[in-house]
Amino acid sequence: MDAGALPRPGAIPLGVLRLAERPARLAFTREVSPTLAACELTHLERAPIDVARARSQHEAYEVLLADLGCEVHRLPPLPELPDAVFVEDTAVVLDEVAVIACPGAVSRRPETASTAAALESLRPLVHLRDPDTLDGGDVLRVGRDVWIGRSSRTSADAVAALGRLLATWDYTVRPVEVRGCLHLKSAVTAVGEGLVLVNPEWVDPHAFAGLEMVEIDPREPYAANALRLGGTLLYPTAFPRTRARLEALGFRVVTVDLSELAKAEGAVTCCSLIVEGGGEGSAIPASSVEE
Repeated sequence: MDAGALPRPGAIPLGVLRLAERPARLAFTREVSPTLAACELTHLERAPIDVARARSQHEAYEVLLADLGCEVHRLPPLPELPDAVFVEDTAVVLDEVAVIACPGAVSRRPETASTAAALESLRPLVHLRDPDTLDGGDVLRVGRDVWIGRSSRTSADAVAALGRLLATWDYTVRPVEVRGCLHLKSAVTAVGEGLVLVNPEWVDPHAFAGLEMVEIDPREPYAANALRLGGTLLYPTAFPRTRARLEALGFRVVTVDLSELAKAEGAVTCCSLIVEGGGEGSAIPASSVEE
């Protein structure tokens, strides 16, 4: 499947499909904005970004998502919003509900409307509102446990609000401090059942007691971000030492070059919003989180 074969925004009306007919895994993406070089930056110095190369790398990423079993849907382009390619930050999608984020960077908040429109036929929606600021990249789910990073983008109010909401479905929300990086998923991602890949310099490993851990190679501080798709990890080409650790444990690792997007503090998880299956369609409970 080449990039040109990816469906146009809205081309496949997911809302008219019965749950049983929906694909097992959807991946929502958005094309790279021509204004990417004006992106928000927190922990990196600004460097020149080749937008054409970033677009080519992102298209290759989309093709790999499709090759690895995702049905890829592009959200409408937002050329005036530099960070709009990083769609993971706009929502948190669980089996029972989709929480539409209120991004910590005010410039990113207009990105969420099109995400909500794409998800409304797949999940009941809850919208976070300021001061409940949250980026989706700060949320890591493993089973019924949901870790939420207390980063510069995600507030204590949002952590508390999600804790109240998700307790309805027996999720346990676990706040965790993040240091030296943008998001929790910059420091730790799930790579297997009960197994996480972690940079212990950016997050306290003790916060994940009960899980098995693989530490990154310390010479590759940004190497903890991997996207698990079934039995395969989609992983940056930039971190061969940590990749070797994963492969030594028996993981199938497929690599992609996202070097231009990395200059905008992007990584493999944040360039897509993964939705598993059709969802349960359960009702939203009364909550302090605004609908």
